[in-house]
Amino acid sequence: MSLEEVSVNKVFDGSLTKYKFKVRSSLFRCRQDPHLHKQSSALGGLDAKFNLFIPANAASGKVPILFYLAGLECTEDTGAQKGAFIGPAAKEGIALLFPDTSPRGAGIEGEDDDWQFGTGAGFYLNATNPKWSKHYNMYTHVTVEIPQAIEAAGLPIDFTRQSIFGHSMGGHGALTLYLSSLLNGAKQFRSVSAFSPIANPSKCPWGETAFKGYLAGGVAEGQDLYDATELVKKLPKTPIHVLIDYGTGDKFYKNGQLLPENFLKAARDQGYDEVQVRVRDQDGYDHGYYFISTFGADHIHFHANFLKA
Repeated sequence: MSLEEVSVNKVFDGSLTKYKFKVRSSLFRCRQDPHLHKQSSALGGLDAKFNLFIPANAASGKVPILFYLAGLECTEDTGAQKGAFIGPAAKEGIALLFPDTSPRGAGIEGEDDDWQFGTGAGFYLNATNPKWSKHYNMYTHVTVEIPQAIEAAGLPIDFTRQSIFGHSMGGHGALTLYLSSLLNGAKQFRSVSAFSPIANPSKCPWGETAFKGYLAGGVAEGQDLYDATELVKKLPKTPIHVLIDYGTGDKFYKNGQLLPENFLKAARDQGYDEVQVRVRDQDGYDHGYYFISTFGADHIHFHANFLKA
């Protein structure tokens, strides 16, 4: 999985590099990932791109890393260009990883018919429907393949200190990957935050569409494996670190796609207080990157508390 540099830009005294790598059709094994498909690579041999910001202090030693998962229709460039994360991360000495949101160019029938499903809408799960299962395995791509590629390239990243955040579909992904890693014992991520996440996808149209399409077991399988509201109910009494922001002017919040209240109630019922799970409603803000960039520094500082501990 050798990396190819596509572009490099100096920013805040560090560097933002876009990488491309060819995902080999070989055997990937990871005890930390119970969803892993044992017989093929996550993206079925497709090329994949991601952006990686490395702060200037990495010149003197490995730095912690924060993953950012973008939302529907986005790419690996969206968060890097619009999120206003890099400046605060540079000050904290934290690397930022920006994966893509789906495989590209799989050539599956119907892949490009709907912006809510297929290309740009991988939902950060591992598909079990045979039509999609060769390529649509973003769960493994994000948690296993990209870190393996970065480590193999000898880049100065300390993967013992990882956290994760995201927006909308990516907020769903961040919450799911974080909670799953606690449930399966991997504890890959130290903290999680989300902007306007799809917090209870088995109960909303976006999530139902994704689960019915990608998963052989449909919504029931998605509810069991990839629904943050259901996953938090399964946690043992273990400390968690969660921050969620959503805007009261968000049309997708208003029409029932996000359901942050459901997640908050499940967390409180499980015994998690305001220190461990904080859900903030931000008055008048919508679903877009003006909202995200307003609170981006807050989220970087939240994760710095755990990544630099």
